[in-house]
Amino acid sequence: MFIAMNRFKVLKDAGAAFETVWLSRDSHLDHVPGFVAFHLLRGPERDDHVLYSSHTMWESRDAFAAWTQSEAFRAAHRNAGDNKPLYLGHPEFEGFDVIQTVEKAEA
Repeated sequence: MFIAMNRFKVLKDAGAAFETVWLSRDSHLDHVPGFVAFHLLRGPERDDHVLYSSHTMWESRDAFAAWTQSEAFRAAHRNAGDNKPLYLGHPEFEGFDVIQTVEKAEA
C-alpha cells in the first residue's frame, strides 16, 4: 500500500472556495488501476492559513506513479493553476509506503 498526500496552506478567508473547488471537481480516480481511496482533510487553523491535505491510497507505489503519468491525471489537474490565489505557497507532496495497518475487528 502507498499513501500520497498533498498539504495545502489555504488562506483563512479562502477555505470555502477551496472546498468548493475540490468537492465539485472530477478527480478521474474512480477507474484508475490501483486506486483504493481518496480523502480531503481539513486540519488546524493558524494565524494566516488553514491546513488542508489531499490523501490518496494506492495498491502500490507503482500504481501511484502510473497514475501521475496518465491522461486521467492530466485531466484531473488541468485547471489546478487557476486556484493558486487560494494558497500560501505551493502544495507540499509527501509519499508514504505503508508499513503496518490495523483495522477494527468485525463483531
